[in-house]
Amino acid sequence: MRIINERAFFTSLFWYKSPFYIHIITQKSKVRSMDGIIPIYKDKGMTSHDVVFKLRRILKMKKIGHAGTLDPNVDGVLPVALGKATKTIEFLQETGKIYTGSITLGIATTTEDMDGDVIQTQHLVKPFSNDEINKGMRTLTGHITQIPPMYSAVKVNGRRLYDYARAGETVERPKREAVIYEFKMTSATTFDEKKGTQTFSFLARVSKGTYIRTLAVDLGRQLQVPSVMSQLTRISAGGYDITQAHRLDEIAQRMTEKGSLGDWLMPLETAVAQYTHVELNDEQWEKVKHGIGQPASLHEPTTEKIVLTYKGDVKSVFAWRPDKNQYRTYRTFSIE
Repeated sequence: MRIINERAFFTSLFWYKSPFYIHIITQKSKVRSMDGIIPIYKDKGMTSHDVVFKLRRILKMKKIGHAGTLDPNVDGVLPVALGKATKTIEFLQETGKIYTGSITLGIATTTEDMDGDVIQTQHLVKPFSNDEINKGMRTLTGHITQIPPMYSAVKVNGRRLYDYARAGETVERPKREAVIYEFKMTSATTFDEKKGTQTFSFLARVSKGTYIRTLAVDLGRQLQVPSVMSQLTRISAGGYDITQAHRLDEIAQRMTEKGSLGDWLMPLETAVAQYTHVELNDEQWEKVKHGIGQPASLHEPTTEKIVLTYKGDVKSVFAWRPDKNQYRTYRTFSIE
């Protein structure tokens, strides 16, 4: 027969009812119930993984993931999904991105940015005119093909390209399609007569999978000079712009003061805002929920993916299946 320590037993009862314990549980439940997107402003010098690691410690939760890697030397918007919203990461990554930065003509590096070793220089006798640069930028808008830089995370034969590069090896890289919606100068150029280089600021609005470093190098090829991306900031990603992004220290302070992210946490539905939304009535939702049918409006393909909502809440994403000639469940967020 098990003997119960009477004092410990009653102490535990009072402990569970104590205001301090209730406060702890309440705070933990608030943290654990956070489901949504928090746009982070990533500072230079940090990896995207660093952001996730630190955010897990700040929010005291594990289910966190980022959408769209930013290189350590690039600052700007990094959408981070919390809780159930981690299911939306692939949808966030499908959206376009907007960057601002600068390009320097007359120099080339191993990494296509200023972190690499200089491999080529060409002393510019005189600067290019704005018209010449703009003409070169226009040739790179629309659908283009890029070859990923050797210092990138693309895998070839199971190895990252940067692993080959660090080992001094060069491999054939797969070409990638990209769409450049806008690529333009945003400032007057600066010409360094002593170095023979020319620098100017730009804005680029691009599709997913676009390498801005490579875009800078391709512009140099159009102008027949070596070139490099000398600075880069991502000002929009996943549909969130830089005005909505918060630094990690700001988040830590808010959690200390208020115990929650509040309106800094973007609702899950904002991550799928780019898709067509179909609101279901009670009868339709019951059928969809139990997988026994779908609304008549879904029998013809309108877009590749659609979002089903019920009473304003995102319930699932359906994707068109040509082999089945109908939409099928692609991702479910809630069946409640």
